[in-house]
Amino acid sequence: MKRWLITVLALLGFTGIVSAQELYVNSEPASNMPANSLGIRLTGKTMNMDYDGRTAVRLEPEVMWGINKKLMVHLAGYTSNMMQSGWKVEGGSVYAKYRFLSQDQQHAHFRMAAYVKGSLINNPFMPVMGDSHMSYVNADGDLDGNNSGVAGGIIATQLLHKLALSGTAGYSRYLNNTKDNHPPDFPRNAVNYSLSAGYLVLPVKYKSYKQTNLNLYVELLGKTNVAATELSRGSYLDIAPAVQFIFNSTTRLDFSYRTQLAGNMPRNMYNSCLIRLEHNIFNIIKKR
Repeated sequence: MKRWLITVLALLGFTGIVSAQELYVNSEPASNMPANSLGIRLTGKTMNMDYDGRTAVRLEPEVMWGINKKLMVHLAGYTSNMMQSGWKVEGGSVYAKYRFLSQDQQHAHFRMAAYVKGSLINNPFMPVMGDSHMSYVNADGDLDGNNSGVAGGIIATQLLHKLALSGTAGYSRYLNNTKDNHPPDFPRNAVNYSLSAGYLVLPVKYKSYKQTNLNLYVELLGKTNVAATELSRGSYLDIAPAVQFIFNSTTRLDFSYRTQLAGNMPRNMYNSCLIRLEHNIFNIIKKR
């Protein structure tokens, strides 16, 4: 019992204090959750739909599993009123991340990881009639509820005491949705990139894993469509500031606002709000 308690406290202290500032809200760090741990989260997003002025809501329940210290997986589902007036289950996704490089120093570390993601979505594509041709109101492919497809990339994260910096470069391939074929004018390929910074504000001095953590984040999130037609070609760069609370080193509450800084890509929304609640359970499989 004593040995088990010491192990749990060590894990809680590590995840809640040492690397709290790299628990990014809109992207993933190269670090993984502890081995033999389970995370349960619910994300809610509100989005101002540019084409009709509605405020749509999407809910994303998610389960995360730390298989070992190098590998973790996410299983997520999506439901929203984004494409219609009533609620609809839109599909799901699976995400896996493998950490292949770790360099540790006192109060600092550097991590690199590779990730893959696959989504299966049943939403329709959304055509609108132009003056002389059919175009699409949204050229921003999104594997988190809008489009089926696959993605992969590399993440690098540097922790420097209370500051954590992270960069991501990835590639997405969009496929047919389960109930609608891929339109000819919709992009099939995109390059994704992000730069994230997180800073641990509280506690000023660590005394107990029960102390509440306060983290501040700012993230730059970008995308460029590749080999698309003129109607859907384009890029954008968004900024997403966020605030995060961590309670008892096990439960986190996130708030974020995302808006476009620059871009020329036609999108069905240019700003959104996010709120997320997550709880982590450690040592889910007892070792004899």
